[in-house]
Amino acid sequence: MTNSSHQIGVKESKKGTLPNLIIIGALKCGTTSLHYYLGLHPEISMSREKELYFFVKECNWNKGIDWYRSNFSGESKIHGESTPIYTAYPVYVGVAERMHGVVPGTKLIYVVRDPIDRLVSHYVHACEMGREDRGIEGALSILDGNRYVQLSKYYMQIEQYVPYFPEENMMIITVEDLQKHRLQTLQRVFNFLNVDESFYSRRFFNVWHMSKYKRRKTPVGLRLETMRAMKTIQLLPYEMRGPVEKLIYLPLSRKVGRPEVDADLRQRLIDVFQEDVNRLRKYTGRNFETWSV
Repeated sequence: MTNSSHQIGVKESKKGTLPNLIIIGALKCGTTSLHYYLGLHPEISMSREKELYFFVKECNWNKGIDWYRSNFSGESKIHGESTPIYTAYPVYVGVAERMHGVVPGTKLIYVVRDPIDRLVSHYVHACEMGREDRGIEGALSILDGNRYVQLSKYYMQIEQYVPYFPEENMMIITVEDLQKHRLQTLQRVFNFLNVDESFYSRRFFNVWHMSKYKRRKTPVGLRLETMRAMKTIQLLPYEMRGPVEKLIYLPLSRKVGRPEVDADLRQRLIDVFQEDVNRLRKYTGRNFETWSV
């Protein structure tokens, strides 16, 4: 299949189509909300299951291109998916290369936030899912090669895509953009995707946010059942997911507080992130003036 068959707006077979938009991350940076927002646009069809993990060899790569294509159908100009761990190098390697081999003309959106804030949210999420039982000081006692740190090195993640995708096919936005200037940011995204940028919807202001609910951790004995229920929830219409999650998930859980990062640890993190953030600033031409780094 030639590169041109993957360009924006080009249809594939009746069995499905390949995406021409992929939200590649970052984890805990608002990709769920962006996936929802984009799916409201009449020219955009986002995958029903948000995270397909196709280009991660350890996950769904062996299911094959026909399986991947089956997740996208219809006559929309844009078909997209959102898998944050596509920017989880070096935990998962070769993602950008596989992606280029299948959808070389796709457009990529990378959502970022203050790297320390993202790291803390990632840590809390790991606690919620039962993947982390150390205190934050213990989880960050060694920063070199630390997974929480690696996923907040945004320029390092972008570097994996630079050899395969032209700069004009990648858009970088921030959580702060989405929170403080939502409609203006969405207009920029629509323009990037070459769809009607004047589209507005009141639903943008009524969207369910996971952050509405207090952070909780599932007891060990109920974790598997709860995770299965949450996976099922992802198949429901968006407007139903919040209420159903509240009924199923919250009664089985307990609160998990957001940990404080003391001054010494924060300075260590700033030192680790400084060079990467400086390179990101140079690459994007943005200052990210509200960030702690």
